[in-house]
Amino acid sequence: MSNTSEKGSLIWLWLSVLVVVLDLWSKFVTNSSLTYGVPVEVLPVFDLRLSYNTGAAFSFLADAGGLQRWFFAAVGIVVSVMLVVWMKRTPRWQWWVGVAQALVLGGALGNLYDRIVHGYVVDFISLHYGEYYFAVFNLADVAISVGATLLIIDMLFLEGKVRDRNETEGDA
Repeated sequence: MSNTSEKGSLIWLWLSVLVVVLDLWSKFVTNSSLTYGVPVEVLPVFDLRLSYNTGAAFSFLADAGGLQRWFFAAVGIVVSVMLVVWMKRTPRWQWWVGVAQALVLGGALGNLYDRIVHGYVVDFISLHYGEYYFAVFNLADVAISVGATLLIIDMLFLEGKVRDRNETEGDA
């Protein structure tokens, strides 16, 4: 086994840190400068709208009475630990998987911080078309979505090629 693959994809943790910093900074700026619930039009399909989400994605379980805060915080911690272990085990040459894992980890940590410190996640990106509105979200959610999409693409289209490469290297 090569020295590069032994080190895993932890080299991408800097990307997780960058996601967390940008996410928390953007939440601080919007929380400081926007009025809760009042949209500020940026484009005809894009508003900045300060919102607090006590639930999970798309406000799932937002009205569950408060225990969801700690449940989702625990889930965030477990997922974050699992992602770091997975990154350590992912060969460095699979850089796209490392990038995807780092994006999901950074997004999870950004939202985890909000959930633990504030009791809710600060959201502010509002996309809409006419009267149809998508759920309000934040940069952490974008990072999680992009990372998850990359992981799905890897599983659907690239995993077989990786398996073939490992078998070929094993035969050599």
